[in-house]
Amino acid sequence: MSHTDLGPVVSSAHLADGSFPQISEFEYGLTLANNAFQRWMMRAMAASGYPDMSALEVQVMHSVYHRGRAKTLADLCLVLGIEDTHTVNYAIKKLAKAGLVREGRQGKEKTVAATEAGASACERYREIREALLLRAVHELGFEPEQISRLSTLLRLMSGQYDQAARAATTY
Repeated sequence: MSHTDLGPVVSSAHLADGSFPQISEFEYGLTLANNAFQRWMMRAMAASGYPDMSALEVQVMHSVYHRGRAKTLADLCLVLGIEDTHTVNYAIKKLAKAGLVREGRQGKEKTVAATEAGASACERYREIREALLLRAVHELGFEPEQISRLSTLLRLMSGQYDQAARAATTY
């Protein structure tokens, strides 16, 4: 048996038996990338001085800090693609308790903004990311356009999964 007879690299062969086995390869790669990315975020934030943050809290922190403007809960959920607002609200509460964000109001809507400590944590994370991740990625020899195309593919595929989730809900 040659290595080409082994089939695609997947985590669930029964799913690769369908009409488009490459999607199972994509899903396995996405699973590995997602888990590695979550581990990276938590460890990079720990190296930044905040060892008890979940991956979601790190994402919320960076989204709150983005462009230096206060965000609403709805803004954060939309940008992060999260339906369960309770998880994001809980993350905000934990970040506020840690002194990294402050809550405010914009009319009737609650807002959240980064504090000076939150901004410093995000900047320290950025420095660690540059030193430990981006330098290593540069050495792989990827062209920036390749990464942009991959990013576009991931966003497009996320739309397909969202549409399929809607369809499954009505099934």
